[in-house]
Amino acid sequence: MASEEERFPIIVRADHIPGPKQGAWTYNHYAALSNHRQRYEIIDGVLYMVPSPCGIHQRISVRIGYYFFLHIEERGFGIIYPAPFDVELGPHTVVQPDMIVQMHNNNKVSVPSHMIGPPDLVVEILEPHTVEHDRGRKYNAYARGGVREYWIVDPLAQSVEIYALETSIYHLLGVFRGEDFLPSWVIKDFTVRVEQLFI
Repeated sequence: MASEEERFPIIVRADHIPGPKQGAWTYNHYAALSNHRQRYEIIDGVLYMVPSPCGIHQRISVRIGYYFFLHIEERGFGIIYPAPFDVELGPHTVVQPDMIVQMHNNNKVSVPSHMIGPPDLVVEILEPHTVEHDRGRKYNAYARGGVREYWIVDPLAQSVEIYALETSIYHLLGVFRGEDFLPSWVIKDFTVRVEQLFI
């Protein structure tokens, strides 16, 4: 018989996990969890169980990582971290973005065992079970946490939405498709077309 954790192909509150009451979870509680095969995130102190991504998601993630590597690390501008890598945005918010960009001039971040503070750019690749989480809870958490740029990649629509943070509020720079170039505020001279992420 499948365990409770194996039966959820969606993001759910992990109310059954022993620990503090929901709303009071912190990174220290999270780091002490014994099931390291299960992915978890904490938003506003609430622990969520997050399923593993699908194959298409992972192929897109590899392509994004490749282009980020060429335009960021190869040029000496910063470092990229693919998931799973923990980002502690605040005392009660720990997330694992699909892709993380930390520019070298970002002095708000430290990276001991995990990233503490806001990265410069995060990417989330939508799946049917993550849409509400990525467009709602995580969107708000990234804005509150001070993440300068947020990309939402939609494999079904083959589009990329880019949000830029101004005065603690995200503003949509646009929804980009096909031959559109991706106009990042964080990555200078990013000469990549949307279609290159989905081929």
